[in-house]
Amino acid sequence: MSKMKTKSSAKKRFQKTGSGRFKCKQAFLRHILTKKTSKRKRQLRTPGMVHENDVKSVVQMMPYA
Repeated sequence: MSKMKTKSSAKKRFQKTGSGRFKCKQAFLRHILTKKTSKRKRQLRTPGMVHENDVKSVVQMMPYA
């Protein structure tokens, strides 16, 4: 049986932590930044965690992570 392929888009977006959870970059920090407050932009820099409802689909996209 052949190996499963990892989705290229998923390996660029998600990273598995030591505890087995997945971290990802938060959205809304690419453009239209002038109207967002400094506090909001600073908080968006911190990595977010993938929600528990979405972990199953991330694991399917990254079988060897």
